Amino acid sequence: MNNIYIYNNNFISLLNLINYLIKNGIKPFNIKDSFYNQTLLDNIINLEIEENTHITNLFNNNILKTIYYVYLSEEDNKELILYYFILNYFKYNETVIYRKNLKCVCEVLRISNYVSRENHKYKGFVRFKELENNILYAEIEPVNNILSILSNHFKKRLKNELWIIHDKKRNILSIYDKKNFYITSDDNFKLLNTNISENETNIENMWKTFYKTIGITMRKNDKCRMNFMPKRYWKYIIEMSDEI
Repeated sequence: MNNIYIYNNNFISLLNLINYLIKNGIKPFNIKDSFYNQTLLDNIINLEIEENTHITNLFNNNILKTIYYVYLSEEDNKELILYYFILNYFKYNETVIYRKNLKCVCEVLRISNYVSRENHKYKGFVRFKELENNILYAEIEPVNNILSILSNHFKKRLKNELWIIHDKKRNILSIYDKKNFYITSDDNFKLLNTNISENETNIENMWKTFYKTIGITMRKNDKCRMNFMPKRYWKYIIEMSDEI
């Protein structure tokens, strides 16, 4: 039987589980969240481990950020990859990041960099619209679950505004109240008024006109444009929405 260890769908729970397994010399076949659909060969093990938030103190800021980005990814077996990475971290400490001969280190760096790059792109590609209730609203569909780290950016960038970022792929919202942001399911906001304001409509029309006016038809290069702005982002970018 394959021993599959289950955690409670959050980063702290995962770290506590991995720490428990390593301390007790347990080598898991795999680690999955509670939404995992088991197979006939799986032996599901759900340990009752206290979720100690101080678990993050075991890592320096750089390592903690790296493993958190891996956690946010949609990579298959990311939990098992983190298990082996943290196992080696306890052995080599901060120098583990330079041990490229270890497969887990290469995997962690690859996945973390991928999440970081996507987050960086969305910082520039997110387009907020002003709603009738004066709330700024944006829709995204990222590959990875970057809503929390993206919200941290806009918490600083738009700190004096009320805004909502809607991850439509995962059906979650980040709601900012000028002090903090809160991530929640969009089930509670089905009645959210997402009608854009009259001012927003006018601005969008002017922006589209400006964008088309400055374009040089003879120099249009769709392939080059998609290298800088992949087509999966176009859906929610005002100036590109008409070209989908």
